[in-house]
Amino acid sequence: MVSRQTGDAMQKILKNILTSRVYEAAVETPLERAENLGRRLGNRILLKREDLQPVFSFKIRGAYNRIAHLSEDERRRGVIAASAGNHAQGVAFSARKLGIPATIVMPATTPQIKVDAVRKMGAQVVLRGDSYSEAAEHCQHLVAQTGMVFVHPFDDELVIAGQGTVADEILRQNSGSLDAVFVPVGGGGLISGIAAYIKALRPEIRVIGVQPKESSAMAQSVRQGRRIRLDSVGIFADGVAVREVGRLTFNACRSYVDEFIQVDIDEICSAIKAIYQDTRSIVEPAGALGVAGMVRYVERERARGMTLVAVNSGANMNFERLRYVAERTQVGEGQEALFAVTIPEKPGSLRRFCNEIVGDRNITEFNYRLAGRQEAQIFVGISVRSSEERFSFARELNAAGFRNVDLTENELAKTHVRYMVGGRSEAAVGEVVYRFWFPERPGALTRFLAAMGENWNISMFHYRMQGGDYGRVLIGLEIPPDEQDELQDFLDQLGYHYIEETGNPAYRLFL
Repeated sequence: MVSRQTGDAMQKILKNILTSRVYEAAVETPLERAENLGRRLGNRILLKREDLQPVFSFKIRGAYNRIAHLSEDERRRGVIAASAGNHAQGVAFSARKLGIPATIVMPATTPQIKVDAVRKMGAQVVLRGDSYSEAAEHCQHLVAQTGMVFVHPFDDELVIAGQGTVADEILRQNSGSLDAVFVPVGGGGLISGIAAYIKALRPEIRVIGVQPKESSAMAQSVRQGRRIRLDSVGIFADGVAVREVGRLTFNACRSYVDEFIQVDIDEICSAIKAIYQDTRSIVEPAGALGVAGMVRYVERERARGMTLVAVNSGANMNFERLRYVAERTQVGEGQEALFAVTIPEKPGSLRRFCNEIVGDRNITEFNYRLAGRQEAQIFVGISVRSSEERFSFARELNAAGFRNVDLTENELAKTHVRYMVGGRSEAAVGEVVYRFWFPERPGALTRFLAAMGENWNISMFHYRMQGGDYGRVLIGLEIPPDEQDELQDFLDQLGYHYIEETGNPAYRLFL
């Protein structure tokens, strides 16, 4: 039963959607059938192609609708926004079309391709800080200083209404049976508009939000019944990397969204590949969330014969990131299982492992390291067709007397260890190991080194560029026993996101 207050809010959103001005700038995107994905999942799958907007993202809808409703006085003052991605381009494009000056505050870590794209649209770009939070703080300072109108990326009635026009198109383009719509969620602007519209007209359709496990502010807020602020967010799907959701969007999601599904990086990468196979387009990680959540939902519910829609929300993908996506896709689709296997260090052990256990299976990776005169460690990747085959392989190893650790879901193993297997150094004393997310900017490592204790030594270092705003770095440090408190102070003051991995079995076995 919808309360009167909730009903009034729904009617207001509905009216704002129906009177929005998005089509002065945005286009009505197609709702395309994904034949390959549909056959694989046993359902009728439709993709809402918001990656085909003029700025390759749905963000143009809300940004233009908000800016188009400005008063003459507000237009003279100009608009300002803080963003490192799609919202920046949406605001810049809209402001240019309406002849309004625009300023975009972006983190200094923003890839140059995104900075150039915004500048080409005529906006002034201000680079400030290493993160979105620092850029947003400076943006608010400029608002107070200049009087420019702030265009919020999601927590604004007109922005929500602009995004809600996606739902109007979905219902018109598929007027028949429709069981569920899967929507990427960051701050919640897109799903707030979509969910309110669908629940007003077709309440039987399920609206399901999808978030990365490491950036699930909305899911956690709805579950706890209050807006929460995450200590940190994952940066792989940077388009939805939001620490705290909005007041308006939280209320809308709590009222109209049926459930939230959380997915991991491997599932997102697999969804990017699945979308490419059907459309020959490459969406960004956030843009693939809808499909990733849909796949998980179908597997969980064992759904068959349903009509399901996923919103492809954006396609602003850095080309350099594709290598990483391709690598992670292997694991995400269940095509590759990773194991650490201990074998006796004696003649014939390796041959027995390959012949009797691996057999006809395809080896995707094989790293061997002598661990001592009694035993050796193998880091091995095996092609499998399903999770059950992966578990069956582990059982075969155990039955044959080979100790093993399943590393298929071990982030340290997948991001770093598989590229640096080499064995432990007896010279490293008191070593602690951390994974850091370093800003991709000059001086990031220098800042790290300058803040370190004088008695600390870097005993291990591994970095791989992944084409995002942040690089992933693995560092080993030798810390004297009496300086553990200083280490924690150092980590707190540094401000980089990190995870300690000293106890990780992948590190213990191979590094």
